[in-house]
Amino acid sequence: MEIAETETTPCINPATGEVIGYSPITPREELPDIVQAARDAQKNWAALPVKDRSRRLLAVRDFIVEHADHIATVIHQDTGKAFLDAYSTEVVATANALHYYARRAPGFLRPKKLRPGNIVLIQKSSRVYRVPYGVIGIISPWNYPFTIPFHEVAIGLLSGNAVILKTATATQMVGRLIEQCLQAADLPEGLFSFINMPGRIVGDALLDSGIDKLFFTGSVSVGQQLMEKASRYLTPVSLELGGKDAMIVCEDADLERATNGAVWAGFQNSGQSCGGIERIYVHHAVYDEFLGLLKQKVERLYPGVNSTPDSNLGVMTTSGQANIVRSHVQHALEAGAAVFAQSPMPATSRNGNFIPAMVLTDVDHTMQVMRDETFGPVLGVMKFKTIEEAIRLANDSDLGLTGSVWSRNQKTAERIGRQLQAGAIMINDHLMSHGMPETPWGGFKKSGLGRTHGKFGFDEMTQPQVIVRDRLSFAKRNLWWHPYSEKVHSALQGMLQMLYGKTMRTRIRGFMAVLRSLPRMFKSWKED
Repeated sequence: MEIAETETTPCINPATGEVIGYSPITPREELPDIVQAARDAQKNWAALPVKDRSRRLLAVRDFIVEHADHIATVIHQDTGKAFLDAYSTEVVATANALHYYARRAPGFLRPKKLRPGNIVLIQKSSRVYRVPYGVIGIISPWNYPFTIPFHEVAIGLLSGNAVILKTATATQMVGRLIEQCLQAADLPEGLFSFINMPGRIVGDALLDSGIDKLFFTGSVSVGQQLMEKASRYLTPVSLELGGKDAMIVCEDADLERATNGAVWAGFQNSGQSCGGIERIYVHHAVYDEFLGLLKQKVERLYPGVNSTPDSNLGVMTTSGQANIVRSHVQHALEAGAAVFAQSPMPATSRNGNFIPAMVLTDVDHTMQVMRDETFGPVLGVMKFKTIEEAIRLANDSDLGLTGSVWSRNQKTAERIGRQLQAGAIMINDHLMSHGMPETPWGGFKKSGLGRTHGKFGFDEMTQPQVIVRDRLSFAKRNLWWHPYSEKVHSALQGMLQMLYGKTMRTRIRGFMAVLRSLPRMFKSWKED
């Protein structure tokens, strides 16, 4: 049956304005049935051995590797990011993540035996199992529309959950591409569903339909709204809500590497990275030299809209975000900031989505560009005199996703990094930890709640269930069971003295009291 155009979302290349496809819209009234089908499929999926689930996901990895160029091209066309940005940070990163998660899932989900808390309870044997939530809802953003949801989808499925994925309206072609990739896993029908619903209603719709946990990546304001809604159902949420990430350049930093890192982590994906650099604090002794090197490199970032490897800078994915970036820059310039360096403009710039890479100086923390999430190719650079000042400036934000410290002295850099209020700190690098599937991803303060990626991601996708066995189950009762009497009081008192008495004599006396009480465990109520 042919779908009417009014029932689809047109997918538009933000660099050219061309329509590159259509994505069918999911009617809200169908969502309860989708959730129920997911719940039905999840029961048998969770019963499979983890190694079987891992084998299915490794087939998806192989599909991505085989079709890497095509996938990168679709991402490039749907987002406007440079082709190599799509290839490295989305395709390669996702293949790496799938391989890591599939190989490590059996270990991450293996039951863990707990050591007894004290000798009195040594007869108890405890084991913790990781139990899948059931049906997981994932709402993912447009800036990394392939790799961000794929991390969560893969961990969710490997953990034994069913998954319902909603990608951003602006990047529906990539969402449909994820749906195609997962077909390689030959999953049970209904276990994974891709839905296309307007962002303003999808969170409420998923929660109203009874999902068991919600993962959201996006703005602080929307995250707060979803958390409030979820609280009515006591549905747990995991939120990644962006950053205003700081880079600290110490006096002894390798400035060649530091400026290279600033260019990549600040401008790749046109600065549309929640974990990318937005603020740079440079020691006053190397401030001028740092800026000089940075300027040379920024002015060589040639833009391009074609899917060729030599394009360094793409366009903004949405016109709305482009307007926010322009507003932040304009506000800074009106407040006294200056454009110190800027990349070339393209020969033709259609529909206003291109913004050149910019370095702003004479900035301060009264300006939006140094306080609010700009989410574009703009770096504000300030100088500092002492490390204490740099740490204070870096922490002067209500967001805390990532940060970096650049110094030849790794020990000193780590000491500084430990004082930054952010979830991921990198030494002489930035933004890279998102591509390291073993590291936890998430932030402090308003950057969100919970962690994804690595073992921490598996913990977020499951609930701990402890099973406690008693090796003395042939005994009639425990020391502290009914009927209560002075014998019970003496046994409990002796237990405390044996464990925590300050003198050996006290501990021995307590031990003897416990020993005298042991026969009671093997007597019936009548014999007590």
